[in-house]
Amino acid sequence: MNAIEIKNISKSYGELKALDNVSFEVKKGELFGLIGPDGAGKTTLFRLLTTLINPDAGSATVDGLDIMKDYREIRTRVGYMPGRFSLYPDLSVEENLQFFAAIFGVTVEQSYHLVAPIYKQIEPFKTRRAGKLSGGMKQKLALSCALIHCPSVLFLDEPTTGVDAVSRSEFWDMLSNLKKQGITILVSTPYMDEASRCDRIALMNEGRILGIDTPENMVKAFDLPLYGVKAKNMFALLEVVRKQLGVLNCYPFGEMHHLVADASFNAEEMKKTLANVDGFCIEPVVPTIEDMFIKLMKP
Repeated sequence: MNAIEIKNISKSYGELKALDNVSFEVKKGELFGLIGPDGAGKTTLFRLLTTLINPDAGSATVDGLDIMKDYREIRTRVGYMPGRFSLYPDLSVEENLQFFAAIFGVTVEQSYHLVAPIYKQIEPFKTRRAGKLSGGMKQKLALSCALIHCPSVLFLDEPTTGVDAVSRSEFWDMLSNLKKQGITILVSTPYMDEASRCDRIALMNEGRILGIDTPENMVKAFDLPLYGVKAKNMFALLEVVRKQLGVLNCYPFGEMHHLVADASFNAEEMKKTLANVDGFCIEPVVPTIEDMFIKLMKP
């Protein structure tokens, strides 16, 4: 049985189409990632699935319940961590947790077993006001509050945005542990490197799903020659390389540019052609999720 089913969902804000005929399923107990840049439609989709807004067209179920008809019941079964810190900054860490437990008619003691591995990391600061916490500690508190009523489905909207690399890694370790307890997790992120931590991912842009698969299969589906190119003047190199025979695309990628080629491309010929370019080098590279995303974006 699927924990989430989305069928032909569309949503517009005036002339802006935030979601355009989106369909996919999330299996029970799955850690599913929505990967895409700002403006892709991830937050709108989360708000629909957590029954905060209604779709213009299409349907969706969460835990077998219809988002339109059964919104009250859905709200008792899901946990939601919005992109922006949404807890009460003037309440202490402990008071925030107690408040959210009271809203759902439970006590902190009843659900402590679920939040303990996360909450224990910030419990020494339980009397500190939430607004005075660091980014990583706010993140842990928000997740604890989202879990306090033992939800069956957890929605996390860009939970690692604005926190340091160590906190990001720790957070994904927490999600892996929650998954082991049978909780279905739908998480969105603009960070392509986090995709590998998910069971399956959906690449999303401008309100549309570009592709859905496991991270491994997504990378394997990249079926074009890919090279890394470098030179002393990287900006000038980009302009020159894009004009060469057999080059389909070339874009900045870390310290190199990634060059996507067709069957007619010859790396040795390019070396000869650009021999006068200061510091030029070219070598095959292994594709990443980001390369696949750029490929799917290109018409």
